[in-house]
Amino acid sequence: MERFYVTTPIYYVNAKPHLGHAYTTIVADCLNRFHKALGQETFFLTGTDEHGDKIVQAAEANGESPKAYVDRISGMFRDLYPSLGVEYDRFVRTTEPQHVGTVQTILQKVYDSGDIYFAEYTGLYCYGCERFYTEKELEDGLCPQHQKAPEEIKESNYFFRMSKYKDWLAEYIRANPQFIRPTRYAKEVLALLESGELEDLCISRPKHRLDWGIELPFDKDYVCYVWFDALINYLTGVDWPDGENFPKFWPGVQHFVAKDILKPHAVFWPTMLKAAGIDLYNSLNVHGYWLVDHTKMSKSLGNVISPLDMVERYGTSAFRYYLMREMHFGNDASFSEEGLVARLNADLANDLGNLFSRVLSMVHKYQGGTVPTPGAFTEEDEALMELGRESMQNFVQLFEHVEFSRALESLWEFVRAMNKYVDDMKPWALNKGGETERLGTVMYVLLEGMRKAAAFLWPVMPEACEQMLVQLQGAFDPMTLDLVQEATHWKGLAPGGELAKVSNLFPRVDWEKKQDEAPKPEPRQKKAKDRKESKKVDEKSAGDEGFIEFGDFQKLDLRVGTVTGGEKHPDADKLLRLDVDLGEMGKRQIIAGLAEFFTPEDLAGKQVVVVSNLKPRKLRGLESQGMILAVRTDQGMRLLTPTDSAPDGSRVS
Repeated sequence: MERFYVTTPIYYVNAKPHLGHAYTTIVADCLNRFHKALGQETFFLTGTDEHGDKIVQAAEANGESPKAYVDRISGMFRDLYPSLGVEYDRFVRTTEPQHVGTVQTILQKVYDSGDIYFAEYTGLYCYGCERFYTEKELEDGLCPQHQKAPEEIKESNYFFRMSKYKDWLAEYIRANPQFIRPTRYAKEVLALLESGELEDLCISRPKHRLDWGIELPFDKDYVCYVWFDALINYLTGVDWPDGENFPKFWPGVQHFVAKDILKPHAVFWPTMLKAAGIDLYNSLNVHGYWLVDHTKMSKSLGNVISPLDMVERYGTSAFRYYLMREMHFGNDASFSEEGLVARLNADLANDLGNLFSRVLSMVHKYQGGTVPTPGAFTEEDEALMELGRESMQNFVQLFEHVEFSRALESLWEFVRAMNKYVDDMKPWALNKGGETERLGTVMYVLLEGMRKAAAFLWPVMPEACEQMLVQLQGAFDPMTLDLVQEATHWKGLAPGGELAKVSNLFPRVDWEKKQDEAPKPEPRQKKAKDRKESKKVDEKSAGDEGFIEFGDFQKLDLRVGTVTGGEKHPDADKLLRLDVDLGEMGKRQIIAGLAEFFTPEDLAGKQVVVVSNLKPRKLRGLESQGMILAVRTDQGMRLLTPTDSAPDGSRVS
């Protein structure tokens, strides 16, 4: 049996869980469920990182001991997961005795090999990141993550000979393209390794400065630096070195992290494993940031999104679906509550939910609420089933390659096709005309198609899909799912089976009402400096009417894409519905007002410039996920295109 091991980073417990934590954990949970549904034995590890300077500071600010503080915050993470529909196999804490023992064993092993040494060091230290920075890594003298000046620290510490392994690691990354995904992050790491700037890693703190940590086994006056401690959780979680899970699941592990912790996972961790004589992990998968109004979330800006608030307002299934659909893995994405509602209404309520309720209602009305026996399949039936099989196969391939948004879009092509099939086949007319056998065949094709759609969507929306599958087949056991087999046949439902009564799985949401119901956040009090800056901006704006700030222009994300297909908008003479490939950002559906000047065939294969970060919006019933730039002249419309071919997804600047 194939095995699959997936991890989240262990989350630092200096604050409550936020949207970024939720996304990484939901991604790992979706993949864990997906591999279960492929018939594999899986293991899903998550947990909390509980040592370091920031923990001590946060505990003091809350009037608690570090231990009491980490116990409380760690509990918040565990309490969050059921609300997100997350089911992990193990929750590891870096304060637990087993982990302490694992860290000390590896420290001693690497120390004995000569790869840990003692030296005096002067460096620029960021307490927020709990790491030293070189001058070159700073941005205008500030930490790139926290925008604060690091403090110069001089002290004696233990160091890991990380630089010794830089050439080996660079060669390993080049030889193993799956090691860091997407590839641009591998290129980023290679650039660091080839720059000659990689230094040895400080792995200790003296107890007189910080005593909240794991004591070094070879020097009782020092504790272990937080990253050397935290990364080893991935081994603790599978009981390295002697537990039965270690040989079962290591090294076939998939790590999932946000891009802010790329360096520790892509450089510190593999060199630590190499020094300890342990096989390297299979793959590091790196995602971008969730932004709010194209700005990074920050407590000081008051724009931090609470996952629990979103789940309470819209439900677990809609929240999970939105996150998995909206972010093209590897890139940043902008979170919008209005966008979540738009996705819920368009995809879940209109497309999937409406299909489900329509078909079940008709089966109860025309077939007595039982699964009909199909007759001979027609050309139209075969076409829908073939599209379904193709969508399912694409879904499996794309999901395995962490292209979650594209995988879901592939499946939605099938969902939309089933809705069109209902309209084309007109079951109500078949019933009225007494075409009983044909009606039964049409309804069977739809019921089995919906069952398959629910099975493939189960990793993303387990709660809603389990309800759908129970209503369709009477019971559901995820251990019996086999997605590979599902894509090969159209006979999963046994004729004669009783169907449950119709339920409204995805009620539409009135966005304006939701806004009225939402508690209004208190405005953030401006600091004196903020007020001064605000006044400057107001004064400047008064004299610069018609101009925009350079920062406003930078908000536009212009990308090169290739038109891969399209059609005329069914309800608008001046609009085209176009499919545009943006490379690693995936395919987008764009509704463009170009029908007076171009046919879809004219545009197929052409490269265009796309505004890729516009909020999706409906144009005459179809969602547009961007804007194609063009110039109107006396002779008509001209597309903006690169003078030479450029890779799809290339940024225009």
